[in-house]
Amino acid sequence: MLEIFLKTLPFFGLIGLGWFAGRIRFFPAEATAWLTKFVFYFALSAMLFRFTATLPLEELFDLDFFLAYLLGSALVWVIGFAVAKARGLDLSSAAMEAHTGMTGNTGFLGVPMLVVLLGAQAVGPVLMVLAIDLIVFSSLITLLITGARHGRVSLVPLVKGLLKNPMIVSMVAGLLWAGLHIPMPGPLQEFVSILGAAATPGALFAIGASLADKNAERIGPAAWLSFAKLVLHPVAIAVAALMIFDVEPFAAGVMIAAAALPVAGNVYILASHYNVAPQRVSAAILISTAISILTIPAVIAWVTG
Repeated sequence: MLEIFLKTLPFFGLIGLGWFAGRIRFFPAEATAWLTKFVFYFALSAMLFRFTATLPLEELFDLDFFLAYLLGSALVWVIGFAVAKARGLDLSSAAMEAHTGMTGNTGFLGVPMLVVLLGAQAVGPVLMVLAIDLIVFSSLITLLITGARHGRVSLVPLVKGLLKNPMIVSMVAGLLWAGLHIPMPGPLQEFVSILGAAATPGALFAIGASLADKNAERIGPAAWLSFAKLVLHPVAIAVAALMIFDVEPFAAGVMIAAAALPVAGNVYILASHYNVAPQRVSAAILISTAISILTIPAVIAWVTG
């Protein structure tokens, strides 16, 4: 446990450095927004393209893996939605809480950290988790909120949103490259490697800087959402992967570790865009990220042991 904690410490140290720089306004909110844009559109996209373009397709998709993560996440989503409705929240707010309780920071934190900690063979499972979160659950929350507001479901904004997401575009481009068995030219390989290398420090620093402006308002709901994300989600995934579906042990461990990640920052962007519980989501991101300094090493120590 101590060894794993020490290995994760540099990652959270970068988050802490970003938080400190943002807190003292040495790195203002405007700078954080531009750094996030650079990581999101360029560095992380280059990393994801390099991973998928050089990954055998059979290592990316596994039906048992897909169903296990989908079932475990859907269960946590339903629990979060039911708890929110029991508290009298409307459909949009209940859906946002449900989404918050099972959407981890796989893109900015999981891809850089889990691949380093668990090895290159973790790339496929991590990308599968990221794809399910982005395509299935992000689509679900968008459809529910827009449907609740306009009284009808429109697929056009959803499709446009997916096509504008650079993480999805880069993964699809990489899969097409791998599927066509195109050799990666040396200069292109070097280019995406150098650019992708900026994703890890840039993403972690940006996470910390973005947390500097967040506070722990609405502590009760945020604490529940953090518990759902850090405890219920990995437990549900573990049950689905190890007891219901026949997921290969290493892949199951990566899936469980990914489920133990804190609430994703893009959930706040979504909540702020639709003005649905942004303070609650913001507090959940802050609390879950702080607590995950201890919970993530514990989960990784368990799955690797």
